[in-house]
Amino acid sequence: MKREILERYERSNDESIIINIAADRIEDLYNDFDKKSDFLKKDLNEELVNYIIESVEEIDKERFVIHFSLEVAADESDRERVGRSINRFFLYYKELEHKKMQEMIRTSIILLLIGVVVATFSVIMNQSESVQQSVLLGVIAEGLTIAAWVSIWEALATFLIKWRPIRKKIKLYEKIANAKLFFT
Repeated sequence: MKREILERYERSNDESIIINIAADRIEDLYNDFDKKSDFLKKDLNEELVNYIIESVEEIDKERFVIHFSLEVAADESDRERVGRSINRFFLYYKELEHKKMQEMIRTSIILLLIGVVVATFSVIMNQSESVQQSVLLGVIAEGLTIAAWVSIWEALATFLIKWRPIRKKIKLYEKIANAKLFFT
Protein backbone atom coordinates (compact mmCIF):
# COMPACT_ATOMS: atom_id res chain seq x y z
CA MET A 1 0.00 0.00 0.00
CA LYS A 2 2.76 2.46 0.91
CA ARG A 3 4.46 1.97 -2.47
CA GLU A 4 1.17 2.84 -4.20
CA ILE A 5 0.91 6.01 -2.15
CA LEU A 6 4.47 7.04 -2.90
CA GLU A 7 3.97 6.42 -6.62
CA ARG A 8 1.37 9.22 -6.66
CA TYR A 9 4.14 11.75 -6.05
CA GLU A 10 6.77 13.04 -8.43
CA ARG A 11 10.41 12.79 -7.42
CA SER A 12 13.20 15.30 -7.75
CA ASN A 13 16.65 14.54 -9.17
CA ASP A 14 17.90 13.57 -5.70
CA GLU A 15 14.88 11.20 -5.27
CA SER A 16 13.09 13.48 -2.78
CA ILE A 17 9.33 13.43 -3.04
CA ILE A 18 7.85 16.61 -4.47
CA ILE A 19 4.77 17.98 -2.73
CA ASN A 20 3.17 20.14 -5.42
CA ILE A 21 1.12 23.18 -4.46
CA ALA A 22 -0.54 25.27 -7.16
CA ALA A 23 -1.86 28.78 -6.58
CA ASP A 24 -2.58 31.86 -8.66
CA ARG A 25 -0.39 34.15 -6.57
CA ILE A 26 1.47 34.32 -3.25
CA GLU A 27 -1.49 35.95 -1.46
CA ASP A 28 -3.53 32.78 -2.03
CA LEU A 29 -1.24 30.94 0.40
CA TYR A 30 -2.51 33.05 3.28
CA ASN A 31 -5.86 33.54 5.02
CA ASP A 32 -8.14 36.13 3.41
CA PHE A 33 -8.62 38.14 6.59
CA ASP A 34 -4.88 38.72 6.74
CA LYS A 35 -4.29 40.15 3.26
CA LYS A 36 -3.13 43.61 4.38
CA SER A 37 -0.66 42.54 7.07
CA ASP A 38 3.01 41.77 6.64
CA PHE A 39 3.70 38.26 5.27
CA LEU A 40 5.62 37.31 8.39
CA LYS A 41 2.63 38.00 10.63
CA LYS A 42 0.09 36.21 8.46
CA ASP A 43 -1.55 32.89 9.06
CA LEU A 44 -1.17 30.37 6.30
CA ASN A 45 -4.30 29.25 4.51
CA GLU A 46 -5.88 26.42 6.51
CA GLU A 47 -6.36 24.22 3.43
CA LEU A 48 -2.69 24.68 2.55
CA VAL A 49 -1.60 23.75 6.06
CA ASN A 50 -3.83 20.66 6.10
CA TYR A 51 -2.62 19.60 2.65
CA ILE A 52 1.04 19.89 3.64
CA ILE A 53 0.51 18.03 6.92
CA GLU A 54 -1.51 15.23 5.27
CA SER A 55 1.05 14.87 2.48
CA VAL A 56 4.01 14.66 4.86
CA GLU A 57 2.15 12.18 7.08
CA GLU A 58 1.33 10.12 4.00
CA ILE A 59 4.91 9.91 2.76
CA ASP A 60 6.09 9.14 6.29
CA LYS A 61 9.89 9.07 6.55
CA GLU A 62 10.66 9.91 2.93
CA ARG A 63 12.65 13.04 2.11
CA PHE A 64 10.56 15.74 0.48
CA VAL A 65 10.55 19.22 -1.00
CA ILE A 66 7.62 21.58 -1.38
CA HIS A 67 7.08 22.95 -4.87
CA PHE A 68 4.93 26.05 -5.32
CA SER A 69 3.62 26.51 -8.84
CA LEU A 70 2.31 30.06 -9.14
CA GLU A 71 0.43 31.66 -12.05
CA VAL A 72 1.82 35.09 -11.15
CA ALA A 73 5.57 34.78 -10.71
CA ALA A 74 6.91 35.73 -7.29
CA ASP A 75 10.05 37.76 -6.84
CA GLU A 76 12.92 36.62 -4.61
CA SER A 77 11.76 38.62 -1.58
CA ASP A 78 8.26 37.10 -1.77
CA ARG A 79 9.73 33.59 -2.02
CA GLU A 80 11.90 34.27 1.03
CA ARG A 81 8.88 35.57 2.91
CA VAL A 82 6.91 32.43 2.11
CA GLY A 83 9.83 30.33 3.31
CA ARG A 84 10.02 32.26 6.58
CA SER A 85 6.23 32.11 6.95
CA ILE A 86 6.15 28.33 6.57
CA ASN A 87 9.13 27.93 8.86
CA ARG A 88 7.69 30.13 11.60
CA PHE A 89 4.16 28.78 11.25
CA PHE A 90 5.19 25.16 11.71
CA LEU A 91 7.71 25.99 14.44
CA TYR A 92 4.78 27.67 16.21
CA TYR A 93 2.71 24.47 15.80
CA LYS A 94 5.68 22.48 17.10
CA GLU A 95 5.86 24.73 20.17
CA LEU A 96 2.12 24.26 20.83
CA GLU A 97 2.54 20.47 20.74
CA HIS A 98 5.59 20.73 22.99
CA LYS A 99 3.50 22.67 25.52
CA LYS A 100 0.78 20.00 25.31
CA MET A 101 3.38 17.35 26.06
CA GLN A 102 4.73 19.29 29.03
CA GLU A 103 1.22 19.73 30.41
CA MET A 104 0.50 16.02 29.91
CA ILE A 105 3.68 15.08 31.77
CA ARG A 106 2.88 17.54 34.56
CA THR A 107 -0.63 16.09 34.91
CA SER A 108 0.78 12.55 34.92
CA ILE A 109 3.22 13.36 37.70
CA ILE A 110 0.42 14.89 39.77
CA LEU A 111 -1.80 11.84 39.15
CA LEU A 112 1.05 9.51 40.10
CA LEU A 113 1.69 11.40 43.34
CA ILE A 114 -2.02 11.47 44.20
CA GLY A 115 -2.28 7.76 43.43
CA VAL A 116 0.67 6.91 45.67
CA VAL A 117 -0.66 9.05 48.53
CA VAL A 118 -4.17 7.60 48.24
CA ALA A 119 -2.77 4.03 47.96
CA THR A 120 -0.66 4.60 51.09
CA PHE A 121 -3.67 5.96 52.96
CA SER A 122 -5.75 3.01 51.72
CA VAL A 123 -3.19 0.45 52.96
CA ILE A 124 -3.02 2.12 56.35
CA MET A 125 -6.82 2.26 56.50
CA ASN A 126 -7.17 -1.42 55.48
CA GLN A 127 -4.85 -2.46 58.33
CA SER A 128 -6.92 -0.63 60.91
CA GLU A 129 -9.10 -2.83 63.12
CA SER A 130 -11.99 -0.35 63.03
CA VAL A 131 -12.14 -0.65 59.22
CA GLN A 132 -12.21 -4.44 59.43
CA GLN A 133 -15.19 -4.26 61.79
CA SER A 134 -17.20 -1.65 59.86
CA VAL A 135 -18.78 -2.41 56.49
CA LEU A 136 -19.01 1.28 55.57
CA LEU A 137 -15.34 1.96 56.38
CA GLY A 138 -14.39 -1.22 54.50
CA VAL A 139 -16.24 -0.01 51.40
CA ILE A 140 -14.53 3.40 51.66
CA ALA A 141 -11.11 1.74 52.04
CA GLU A 142 -11.72 -0.44 48.97
CA GLY A 143 -12.93 2.59 47.03
CA LEU A 144 -9.73 4.41 47.94
CA THR A 145 -7.69 1.44 46.73
CA ILE A 146 -9.49 1.44 43.39
CA ALA A 147 -9.15 5.24 43.05
CA ALA A 148 -5.42 4.98 43.78
CA TRP A 149 -4.86 2.33 41.12
CA VAL A 150 -6.92 4.26 38.55
CA SER A 151 -4.84 7.36 39.23
CA ILE A 152 -1.56 5.44 39.02
CA TRP A 153 -2.67 3.65 35.85
CA GLU A 154 -3.62 6.92 34.14
CA ALA A 155 -0.19 8.35 34.97
CA LEU A 156 1.56 5.22 33.67
CA ALA A 157 -0.58 5.09 30.53
CA THR A 158 0.50 8.63 29.70
CA PHE A 159 4.17 7.81 30.25
CA LEU A 160 3.97 4.57 28.28
CA ILE A 161 1.48 5.36 25.49
CA LYS A 162 -0.12 8.80 25.19
CA TRP A 163 3.02 10.89 24.64
CA ARG A 164 3.95 9.16 21.38
CA PRO A 165 1.38 10.82 19.07
CA ILE A 166 2.36 14.24 20.38
CA ARG A 167 6.06 13.45 19.92
CA LYS A 168 5.28 12.34 16.37
CA LYS A 169 3.51 15.65 15.64
CA ILE A 170 6.46 17.60 17.06
CA LYS A 171 8.82 15.80 14.67
CA LEU A 172 6.39 16.26 11.77
CA TYR A 173 6.08 20.02 12.31
CA GLU A 174 9.83 20.38 12.66
CA LYS A 175 10.34 18.45 9.43
CA ILE A 176 7.89 20.72 7.57
CA ALA A 177 9.39 23.88 9.09
CA ASN A 178 12.79 22.89 7.73
CA ALA A 179 11.58 21.70 4.33
CA LYS A 180 13.22 22.92 1.15
CA LEU A 181 10.93 25.06 -0.99
CA PHE A 182 11.12 25.94 -4.64
CA PHE A 183 8.94 28.04 -6.91
CA THR A 184 8.02 28.01 -10.58
